[in-house]
Amino acid sequence: MPKTGSTRGSSASSRKAGSDGLIWANLIHLSYNMWWDRDVPESRSVARAHLVARPYLRCESAFWDELVRRMVTAGVNMAVIDLGDAVKYESHPEIAVRNAWTPTRLRRALDRMRAVGIEPIPKLNFATTHDIWMGKYSRCVSTDTYYGVCRDLIAEVISLFDRPRFFHLGMDEETYDHQRHLRYVVIRQFDLWWEDLLFLVREVERGGARAWVWSDPVWRQPDEFYRRMPRTVLQSNWYYGESFSRRIDYVRAFVDLDRNGYDQIPTGSNWASGVNFERMVRFCRRNLSAKRLLGFMQTTWMPTLQEFRRQHAEALHEVGAARRWWEAREKCRRPAGAR
Repeated sequence: MPKTGSTRGSSASSRKAGSDGLIWANLIHLSYNMWWDRDVPESRSVARAHLVARPYLRCESAFWDELVRRMVTAGVNMAVIDLGDAVKYESHPEIAVRNAWTPTRLRRALDRMRAVGIEPIPKLNFATTHDIWMGKYSRCVSTDTYYGVCRDLIAEVISLFDRPRFFHLGMDEETYDHQRHLRYVVIRQFDLWWEDLLFLVREVERGGARAWVWSDPVWRQPDEFYRRMPRTVLQSNWYYGESFSRRIDYVRAFVDLDRNGYDQIPTGSNWASGVNFERMVRFCRRNLSAKRLLGFMQTTWMPTLQEFRRQHAEALHEVGAARRWWEAREKCRRPAGAR
């Protein structure tokens, strides 16, 4: 069984940060089965074919290692790892894809990250729009069987990561529009969505980690979100556009979350724009409380495969530029002679 009780995941070496003291995170994919469970019209284009789930691992080890090196160069100090069905879990090996990593192999990879100053954080997305990785259990949502599997996986992953500081639960885009191409549509609504979310949060906290979620439910039902979302849950509002006008709901959510007392790691991407990330960083510096702004996260939403090297490289270049900009501004703010 996975070992427990270690505190290696919270060691100082795994939290290396610069003078800004911020988290500069990058989301990378061990598993990439999170969107479509069949070929759909959109997937017939080369640009979107990779979004269809496959029964085998789509993560090249050599490219994974290259990305870790590139992250170090860019100043990334946290890697959020989308695990999904890419690990042969001891509690539920039946969900693993072909060539999934063993727990031992995953532990070695995490140790190598920590050794170069990158803090590894697990992610399992339990939103029904993105839970293809759960296999047959994605059709058991909100049942006793489902709760048991979720509990097992969260506990095992926390052990594998040696009690990480955070655990990303996803929980985004659970709408019909996002599932219209799926063979099996499940949408939790009203109290059920909140009951399941809070169950997952409790299981994460039981293991000694802090729950982390995508914040987009706040776009649709802000009053209910601010009434029911625990302030202890770390938020990642995400926005991938170029304009950072407060007239845009997605942009205004960064400010509203801050005003309502939530810690945040705002998330950008080069999915649609090569200037989004640095513009997001600049906007948040001007508009958010330093106390509640824990850092930033970059996403490419591309598999960890050589054919997507350009997108990954550009994303990390943007992180490096944004971090240099931030640290230069911090240096200018310090009194003369201060360290």
